[in-house]
Amino acid sequence: MKVVKHCGDIVDFDPIKLKASLLKSGANKLVVETILETIKKELYEGISTKQIYKRAFGLLKKAANSHAARYNIKEAIRLLGPDGFFFEKYIARLFASEHYQTKTNLILQGKCVTHEIDVLAKKDQIISMIECKFHMGKDTNSDVKVPMYILSRFNDLKEKRHTIFSVNEIISKCWIVTNNRFTSDAITFAKCSGLNLLSWNYPENNNLSTKNAENFLYPVTCLTTLTLVEKDRLLILDVILVKELINNSDCLEKLGLSSNRIKNVLKEASELCEYI
Repeated sequence: MKVVKHCGDIVDFDPIKLKASLLKSGANKLVVETILETIKKELYEGISTKQIYKRAFGLLKKAANSHAARYNIKEAIRLLGPDGFFFEKYIARLFASEHYQTKTNLILQGKCVTHEIDVLAKKDQIISMIECKFHMGKDTNSDVKVPMYILSRFNDLKEKRHTIFSVNEIISKCWIVTNNRFTSDAITFAKCSGLNLLSWNYPENNNLSTKNAENFLYPVTCLTTLTLVEKDRLLILDVILVKELINNSDCLEKLGLSSNRIKNVLKEASELCEYI
């Protein structure tokens, strides 16, 4: 059976890949097998992967909201757009979860020119600049021009001392983070130049996808019990992660949610973050 990917490529339907993604949602094997069999019966030649995803999401939601939320993580990160401001806050939260001090959106003077830095992170006296490359398009990758450009900015900044977390500090490390993927040339150049890359699937065992699951870094945009408008309002209130809602119903009350809806949102949040 041939299916059409989002980018227009035509490929064979891969039930093993779909099963793996369903299992990552936290649904048990029986639920996953039932969903897989249902989808197989509904397949037709030329169906889009978007339609398959939408159907799988709907079936998971019937089983449990939290399963559908986990299944929707990559799309939820995309919903932190469109301009990337909230993605930068999300990345700052990610580094903070790994015991970094973080600051966002600082303007620093380099040797030649000034630079606006998305995120600055400090750990073990080492300060890193973190540049975030957010893409709304699902198939937009960051190519080699991205690390080449950011390397020049890094080189300009590391020549100077700055006041960031304290006075007289130097920036000695550079990260580039994207919600999509890096091209192979971008990865090769970054390795050669000493730059650190982080994307949805890179590095292989320590990427956005794995970090998200291991540290419960689910963005509020993944919640199925809130509308898009309500999610946007939470972001504006600086509530970026689902776990920031646990034991904190005040921000949900500010949205004007009924007590019953607040209960449902907190239930989904607790299940998603595996709180008992």
